[in-house]
Amino acid sequence: MSDYRNSLDTPMATRRRRFRINADAVGAMAENVARFFGTGEYLFWQTIFVITWIVLNLGAWKWQWDPYPFILLNLAFSTQAAYAAPLILLAQNRQEDRDRVALSEDRRRAAQTKADTEFLARELASVRLALGDSVTRDYLRREMEELSGLLERIEAKLDDESAARIAREHGEHGGHQSSEFHEPTQGDVVDTHHRPHN
Repeated sequence: MSDYRNSLDTPMATRRRRFRINADAVGAMAENVARFFGTGEYLFWQTIFVITWIVLNLGAWKWQWDPYPFILLNLAFSTQAAYAAPLILLAQNRQEDRDRVALSEDRRRAAQTKADTEFLARELASVRLALGDSVTRDYLRREMEELSGLLERIEAKLDDESAARIAREHGEHGGHQSSEFHEPTQGDVVDTHHRPHN
């Protein structure tokens, strides 16, 4: 039988923390310190401090608080390095977290942009297909001109057929073909099967 403390449905007793540290505030301070350590201003003032320390301890014979080999100065630099290294690491960790979030956001935006581009490409292809099947103004005008010419030829052929029929009827009743009736020549298309015989 497993211990009740490891059961998922049993809440574990939480310990109250006496001191709560604001991680964001500590991280912001660490970034500021690390940023300051990486400037020329810090190196300048640290150099002035070290030179002043050494000169005062070498020149003041009565008040040498840190005589050669400057053990107190070395201890101060060791303490500074002991705090500076974790602060720099903390600043780097925060920067890595920001870079990770920015990279995730960039990937999300890239995926969204790719999806939008593919959607626009599909829409453009469908529009091109629709425009390929649609009738343009020039095409419609050309088709209308061809249709108008075809109708004119058909009307001319019908007129010629009517004239030929009247000529045949007149020839049968009058015994001869009148001089005012002749072979149809108005249309572009002439049917040879209905041409009147002499």
